[in-house]
Amino acid sequence: MAASSSGKTFGRRMPICVITGATSGLGAAAALALSKEGFCVVLAGRSSLKLSKVISNIRRLNKEAHLEGLEVDLSSFSSIMSFKNSLENWLLDSDMHPSIQLLINNAGILATSRLTTDGHERMMGTNYIGAFSLTEVLLSLLKNSPIPSRIVNVTSFTHRNVLSFQPDKETVSGKRFLDLRKYPCAQIYEYSKFCLLLFSYELHRQLHLTEGSQKISVMAADPGAVKTNIMREVPLFISQAAFASLRFFGLLQSPKMGVSSICDAALAPPEASGLYLFGGRGRTVDSSPLSYNLKLSRELWATSCDIFQDLLQIYNKVSVRNDIK
Repeated sequence: MAASSSGKTFGRRMPICVITGATSGLGAAAALALSKEGFCVVLAGRSSLKLSKVISNIRRLNKEAHLEGLEVDLSSFSSIMSFKNSLENWLLDSDMHPSIQLLINNAGILATSRLTTDGHERMMGTNYIGAFSLTEVLLSLLKNSPIPSRIVNVTSFTHRNVLSFQPDKETVSGKRFLDLRKYPCAQIYEYSKFCLLLFSYELHRQLHLTEGSQKISVMAADPGAVKTNIMREVPLFISQAAFASLRFFGLLQSPKMGVSSICDAALAPPEASGLYLFGGRGRTVDSSPLSYNLKLSRELWATSCDIFQDLLQIYNKVSVRNDIK
C-alpha cells in the first residue's frame, strides 16, 4: 500500500497492522519488517510472555518501532471476541483512529491433538475458522480506514495436494475426521490452507461486489518452506527428517528470508487484490486449478458464514448469562 510502504502516516497517526501468530517464526519476522515500513504493529499471540519477548527483541533491532501485544487464541471464538474488544479499547485509549489498515492472518498449527473448545478439529478450527472469524469481526475496522486497507492470508503450497473437497459443515469444521482411526494430520493441514486460499479469492470478490471499489484489497501469500516451530507437536524425529529433506533440496528458508512474500503482499499497490504471491520478489503464480472453482468457493463461503453465525449465537447467549449473574 503506497501510504504505508513509504512509512508515512495518515493525518497524525501511523497505519496499524495486526499480525496473528506473532510470537515466533514468520509472524515475528513480519512484525519487525513492517515496523521498519512505518506501521504501528499489533502483535497477536497466545502467550503474553512470548509476546513481550518478541516485542523487546524488535525494539532492540528497531528503536523507532511502535508496537503493541494482545493475546488471542484463534481456536477459541470467545478469545477472538475478547481480542476484538481489547483492540478497540486500545485504539480508543491510545487516541488512535478507530480503524486498522492491515490484517495478516499468519497463525497456523500442525496439530496432533484433535479438538478446540468450540468442538472443531484443531487445525481447521485454528488455521481456517479462526482466521475467517477474526477477519469477520475486524472487517468494520478495516472498512473504517481513511486510506485503502488490506487483508493478507498466509497460505501454503501444500494446498496443491487437495484434489477434491466437500465444503459442508462436517468437513469445514473438521468433525468428519474426528472419528477416523488414523488421524490424517498432514491432509487436514492441507485442507485448512486450501480453505484459507479459497476464502481469500471469495472475500476479494465479495468485497469488490458489495463495496464497488478497491477500498479493501485481499492477498494470499505463500512463503514456501520455512523453518518455524509449526511442527512442535509432531514427534521430533519426524520434524527433523522433514527439515533435513527440505534443506537437502535447497528449499528450506529462515523466517527472515521466508517473510518476503508476506511483505510483498502487504506492501503491494492498493489496486492489487485477489493475487497469490509465492516466494518473495513480488512473484505472483497461479494456485491449484481447484482453488479457482467458483462454485466451491461460494459453497465454502456459505458454510463458513453458517459456522460463524453458530459461534456468534453461542457467544452472545453465554455473554447474556454472564451479565445476568
